Amino acid sequence: MSEENNKTPELSSPTVPGEEDALTDQVANTIAVASELAATERSPADAAEEGVLEEERVKDEIEIQVDLLQDPDWAVRREAVITLGEMGDERCVEPVVRALRDGDWQVREAAIEAVGMIGSSCVEAVVRLLRDWDIRKAAIVALGKIKDERVLEPLIGQLRNDEFNELATEALAELGQPAVEKLVAALKDKDENVRKQAVIALGRIKDPAAVDALIDMLKDKDWFTRLTAAASLEKIHDERGREAIKLLLQDPDLVVKMRVERILAAWKKGAPTA
Repeated sequence: MSEENNKTPELSSPTVPGEEDALTDQVANTIAVASELAATERSPADAAEEGVLEEERVKDEIEIQVDLLQDPDWAVRREAVITLGEMGDERCVEPVVRALRDGDWQVREAAIEAVGMIGSSCVEAVVRLLRDWDIRKAAIVALGKIKDERVLEPLIGQLRNDEFNELATEALAELGQPAVEKLVAALKDKDENVRKQAVIALGRIKDPAAVDALIDMLKDKDWFTRLTAAASLEKIHDERGREAIKLLLQDPDLVVKMRVERILAAWKKGAPTA
């Protein structure tokens, strides 16, 4: 065989080391850029259609849960109320508020919590329920779950009601600091029950901003209000309150004097009395 026949054929296009990898990276980058452009160049119509589909999906889910509120099983109704509360959509307000009338207490409790999750959108609907004696208890508790200043006046108004004033006091206390200003103003109310319950609520909130107003209540004509003011000052545990309470050691009412002695003794030890 001749020497020419033994030669290995040469490649027509020799590959430069690294050139193939560079080409691959270039192609990948081009594809990625094209994908990004395609995503950003969606027409407004496409985006609007997606928004409509999502809204319809949520609407359908709400309707499913609302239908479940008619289920004879209280556990199913309870789960439906919880789900509606978690969704937090304004369309959930009416069915959740309606569930405050449910015949099962566990469903009503779930509805109270759901009202709190939805929040401000429920205020007007729940306030209207205060007119109904049968549902007023649940409505008061539910208002205490809503962090909205519009619930303050209706709850202050319930302090006048002998049957529901303790619930209203607890609801105001649960609202905390946002209720302090209205409660301090209520200390000057002509109604003795309002003044007394406002003192109790301020003691539970324990905001030092109420100390001066509570010190003034140590002079109230009602002995129980004076004693309650002393107890609230003890809970706040501000030194100004401690000095003011000492004046009640000379109180004309024996019960007040004895109770104040206990309060001051506990204060000295650094732990509020129960």
